[in-house]
Amino acid sequence: MAIKSKEYKDYQKPELDEKLKQLEEELFNLKFQAKTSKLDKPHKIKLVRRDIARVKTFLRQLQAKEQSE
Repeated sequence: MAIKSKEYKDYQKPELDEKLKQLEEELFNLKFQAKTSKLDKPHKIKLVRRDIARVKTFLRQLQAKEQSE
């Protein structure tokens, strides 16, 4: 299930890194399933890609915040 952006605000960098790793692994598995067999929920790929983008955005914001301090 997709996580809303405001829920990511409470995450710290290690948690975001771990979440990013999990999402990228899930995306790989979904793409693999799509190529090898019928995928039950093809829209799930789109949702996972958006979650990855959200996590990367929050990581970028944390990085920018650290550099400005």
